Amino acid sequence: MTAPVRPHRTPRRVRARAWAFPALLAVLAAAPSLRAQDSTLARQVEIRRTTFGVPHIRAENLKAAGYALGYVQLEDYGAVVPLGLLRARGELALHFGHDSIESDFRNRPNWLQAADSYHLLDQDTRDVYEGFAAGVNRYIRLHPTEFPGMGADFSGIDALTTDMELPDASGLRQVLRKLGALPPRTGAAAAEGPTPNPDEGSNAWAFAPSRTKSGKAILLRNPHLNWNAGYYEAQVTVPGVLDFYGDYRIGGPFQTIGGFNRHLGWSTTNNDPDPDEVYALDADPAHPDHVLFDGASIPLHREVVTVQFRNGDAVAEESRESWSSPLGPVVHRANGKVYVWHFGGAGDWHLGQMWLRMMRAQNLAEWKNAMRLLAKPSSNFTYADGDGNVFYVWYGQVPSLPGPSGGDSVALPALSSAQVWNHLIPFDSLPQLRNPKGGYLQNENDSFQYTNLNQPLLAASFPPSFPAPRLGLRSQLALQLVGGKEKLALEDVIRLKHSMRMLLADRVKDDLLAAVRAASPPPTGDVAAAAELLAHWDNTVAPESRGGVLFESWWTRYQRTAAAPGADREAVVFKRPWTAADPTHTPAGLADPKRAADAFAWAVDETRRRFGAWDVAWGDVHRVRIDGVDEPIGGCNGALGCFRVLWYEPAADGKLVAAGGDGWILAVEFDGTPRAYSVLAYGESIKPGSPHHSDQAAMFARKELKPVAFTEQDIERLTVTRYRPGLEGATAGGSNK
Repeated sequence: MTAPVRPHRTPRRVRARAWAFPALLAVLAAAPSLRAQDSTLARQVEIRRTTFGVPHIRAENLKAAGYALGYVQLEDYGAVVPLGLLRARGELALHFGHDSIESDFRNRPNWLQAADSYHLLDQDTRDVYEGFAAGVNRYIRLHPTEFPGMGADFSGIDALTTDMELPDASGLRQVLRKLGALPPRTGAAAAEGPTPNPDEGSNAWAFAPSRTKSGKAILLRNPHLNWNAGYYEAQVTVPGVLDFYGDYRIGGPFQTIGGFNRHLGWSTTNNDPDPDEVYALDADPAHPDHVLFDGASIPLHREVVTVQFRNGDAVAEESRESWSSPLGPVVHRANGKVYVWHFGGAGDWHLGQMWLRMMRAQNLAEWKNAMRLLAKPSSNFTYADGDGNVFYVWYGQVPSLPGPSGGDSVALPALSSAQVWNHLIPFDSLPQLRNPKGGYLQNENDSFQYTNLNQPLLAASFPPSFPAPRLGLRSQLALQLVGGKEKLALEDVIRLKHSMRMLLADRVKDDLLAAVRAASPPPTGDVAAAAELLAHWDNTVAPESRGGVLFESWWTRYQRTAAAPGADREAVVFKRPWTAADPTHTPAGLADPKRAADAFAWAVDETRRRFGAWDVAWGDVHRVRIDGVDEPIGGCNGALGCFRVLWYEPAADGKLVAAGGDGWILAVEFDGTPRAYSVLAYGESIKPGSPHHSDQAAMFARKELKPVAFTEQDIERLTVTRYRPGLEGATAGGSNK
């Protein structure tokens, strides 16, 4: 069964404007009855905050569960949540002025589509969205001074829109530059092209019973994003309906979710499918605003979107016109051509419905059936369950192309339906592995081919638009850590996850030392002593290790001086660039020994200048700092071959402070009742005054995880406070108290 494309539907969006605003006025008119509903919902749910402020929500129904989730998110993140809802419905400029209007014009059409599609969602999903909005509204009404000028009028439509992802326009922009519709990029950006952050994404592992000491499956979830990304640890229970523990991203009830229920769990990692094409249609010279397609003259559809903005004490408005075709929005017109952007299901309104079904699934078949909705534009999914299954799928809304892709450079001619894609590749045709040889699965954002080395997924088995084989150093280190035959306990998985090795050092350090020692004139003084330091360095970025700071400084300098504009960077840096013929031992060696030696001498001076000594310990420079916590930390850039990924920002005192990467870790074993450990480095609350803003930071720095309270017995044993959220007269229990 193929998944039909969800086309650009301008006429439906026009109708949405006619329907949505009266509906919103009706919601406002019903405010008294909504407040009564809030009180009812508050009585239908209890929140128990355990150690470290983790909320365990126990509700009588899904609407009450959504209500509690909205309420606790505001307790811990304040205005971040309603601001996200305002952004989603395209009303930032109405509150903050004309500077926010570009965001509103991007988001308003999505909100209109949400309003038009909302009634098509199943009732359970709508209950969660409506409950979430009610919880947000209730908290705002009870704490108005925290939200000056902001109304408590959010709806389930607003909550749905937070799950409707906008299409990635990076490829479109490149095509438009080639067509002359956008100015060319200049300077270094033009020379190097877009460079993805090798760290943004995640680590994920799954182990089958054949690889574990308990004979039960184990799952590791370890996303890498900035520490303001809003991962939020919680458990939501509706007896007989839902019992899920994991991360609920701040801003909505669903968004991107990973975690586990009593039967199964999953983790996500970023992938990079090709979701779109730009097609060049012939304009009809006999009829303005028509295109010639399938032998007929097809009208384009005009839409005007109006956005209000605050202008001093008044409210003004601005309108913009856009055009669309049955294939998608018109993005350029020139030389008798109409260029349209045809993308795969971004703006899809099924995502929350898919997540909820996955969270409620009791086995792999039910979980896969939920995923067949194909509601998420992209992601790798790594799965494990209590039946002993492990499973991986490279997932996304990927067009089934009738021919070669235009990629990010070509607008393809389209005279007929036979030349354009018209459906998405179905779930069961996407790259996937179940219970592979060796009993392990791993993904660190690289392409799907090497998820398991015993059963590689051959690129030739999939369309040419799928990503080419690639295996970065971080993934290669993961395979060294988990690709053997030893049996692992849950605690062993956690220990391996905290590996401090820098694989790049294993690959190039010997060549570097040889180059430095062979330099003319021979090294003396600090350079010679620094070379001896590296010779004895353990190739790790453990906090106490000396050598990593100097090595990273050298590598940064060597790359910058060795890489020529437009050249294949690996070819001018490594003696042996990465190759699919030897995917786990390349890249290796240094292409330019003289430049390497010169860069090393420079790095010795630069490291001493920046940090006071060239032999400084990694943890003396790299810190975790949140509120009063100031701890040494190990971890480095994934491009250096670190599995414990962290990136840093410079502090006023010259230290480097963790700002993203590793931060949320969950490891779970499906041993009858799931047994799990977790840590959230930046805590449950963003509010500096909260005791749970920084109470996990030192634990994270020390590579420690806390036991997860999943069972009723463990929750009760660790409960610190309990309350019914928003019930007047009840004792507040938020983590900001």
